[in-house]
Amino acid sequence: MNIEVKVLEILEQNPKLSAEEIAIMLGENKENIEKTIKKLEQDKVIVKYHTIVNWERTEKEVVEAIVEVKVTPQRGFGYDAIAKRIYKFPEVKAVYLLSGDYDLHVVVEGKSMKDIAQFVGSKLAPLEYVLSTATHFIMKKYKDAGVILEDGEKDDREVITP
Repeated sequence: MNIEVKVLEILEQNPKLSAEEIAIMLGENKENIEKTIKKLEQDKVIVKYHTIVNWERTEKEVVEAIVEVKVTPQRGFGYDAIAKRIYKFPEVKAVYLLSGDYDLHVVVEGKSMKDIAQFVGSKLAPLEYVLSTATHFIMKKYKDAGVILEDGEKDDREVITP
């Protein structure tokens, strides 16, 4: 496995680690790690360093929803043009192209369920090429971006060994 992949795997787990700490973990020199990280950032392999926040433990009221969107692909652009129009809305946190009954999976954030419903009804659904939407409000997050958000929960699954 090359050094770039190793650095990416480490940073994906903990982006707060310094180049020096990563160098020690990999048995490399600090300058090589700094150079590798800088190249990955310049090449947009590392796009952003992200913090996962469990908003349920704060005073901020946040409502999220998953909106499944069925669209008509545009000639010469496919799904990309409509996805671009959708991801430019500030309410939209993520957009994914899917296989299956719906074409796009859109993650939306608002202050209330009403805010999200208004966004979907007045901005998203009326867009040209959008055929239909199905909105699913997120009631509780248990795991986000590979991180378990519940603490103190005992894993009751039975251990099976060969």
